[in-house]
Amino acid sequence: MSDIRIENAGSIVLIRPMTAAGRKWVEEHVQAENWQWIGGAIAAEPRTVQAVVEGMQADGLEVSCV
Repeated sequence: MSDIRIENAGSIVLIRPMTAAGRKWVEEHVQAENWQWIGGAIAAEPRTVQAVVEGMQADGLEVSCV
């Protein structure tokens, strides 16, 4: 199972923690406003997500993209 699932929704990308490790990483490394949380995922602009994914992978998290 992936720690994080990245969901491309066109004009936004959803960053969805799937495990406790994924949730902990997001809490420690991603600054998000309350309004950015949608159904357990963070809504982000597509241009910002690549750097976040690279950081997750560098820290050993498994990331899947759908």
